[in-house]
Amino acid sequence: MTIEVIVLAAGHGTRMASSRPKVLHTLGGRSLLDHVLNTAQALDPSQIHVVVGPENESWAEAQTRGALIWHIQEERLGTGHAVELAMCAVHEPATVLVLYADMPLVRVDTLRALCERAQNNRVVMLTACLNVVDGFGRIIRDNSGAVTGIVEE
Repeated sequence: MTIEVIVLAAGHGTRMASSRPKVLHTLGGRSLLDHVLNTAQALDPSQIHVVVGPENESWAEAQTRGALIWHIQEERLGTGHAVELAMCAVHEPATVLVLYADMPLVRVDTLRALCERAQNNRVVMLTACLNVVDGFGRIIRDNSGAVTGIVEE
């Protein structure tokens, strides 16, 4: 199975009230982005694409970590647009795994299981059920669990 990873790191992080990009804040001495990239690399993907905003372009170019492919999202037109930017460079056929750079606690085993499940399904998603949803993007489901919509906030 060929895996390509897209890491979405172009968000402003406005809720953090910081001038530093959210994905560069640290957890356990390493940036959130670094945690996610380490997890992605553990999957041994053929390529890792990272989508960043224009204010991070010079920072992205200075990175020396492996063979990352950087994509600059000049205009923030949403999550789907960010994925579309990177998909233009994906080599098919591949299982494409989209990760958020601000979600550093997803385990490698969880992502491996997700990729394996994708072998028999066209699309798979890893979601969580939360009691408080205001201000967060979310998947809307009907009573049977079928996806009926996506909300970005």
